[in-house]
Amino acid sequence: MSKQQTNIEEIFSLEALNNSDPAEYARVVETYSGYIYRLALKMLQNPQDAEDVLQETFIKAFRALPNFNGKSKVSTWLYRIATNEALMFLRKKKPDFVSVEMPSEKSPGDQKSLQIVDWCCIPEDELASDEARHHLDLGIEKLSLALKSVFILRDVEGLSIKETAEILEISESAVKIRLHRARMQLREYLTTYYQDQMPATN
Repeated sequence: MSKQQTNIEEIFSLEALNNSDPAEYARVVETYSGYIYRLALKMLQNPQDAEDVLQETFIKAFRALPNFNGKSKVSTWLYRIATNEALMFLRKKKPDFVSVEMPSEKSPGDQKSLQIVDWCCIPEDELASDEARHHLDLGIEKLSLALKSVFILRDVEGLSIKETAEILEISESAVKIRLHRARMQLREYLTTYYQDQMPATN
């Protein structure tokens, strides 16, 4: 979780949330709407779908408020609801994506070697360009749901390994393995694009 998100956790009253206090709930919505929308947009790549997930997330959160026990951070709790909503949305639109479970959770070293390019010589402005980000988004779209959800939560949203594991209800070890696979698959996918950006050598 980013420092900004961690700090704002302290402004909410657990007692008020448990009592379904509308003012406290409104503060939660105001504080986290931007984060939840951004997560949904990254997952779904469609503004209207992201809006639908945002709305459903807070509807379900409001209904579940009396059962919120504070064992999780408010942000982690909301991210879990939003991620599940986004995954359900993707399953409906792409029925071939049935599960976020991986066929195996072997160590990263067990995976086949991937052909990747060394990015060390690519100018930083090329890596940060709009075109590069567009190609990265295309690569993320090609990841399985299991890898995509971990990559977005950990590398895009900046959540910790522990928080990502809690949101997806998997082990921290599984998060690390899936994250490694996601990063390697993205590097493989982007190799062709970045090879064209590398300085010519004599």
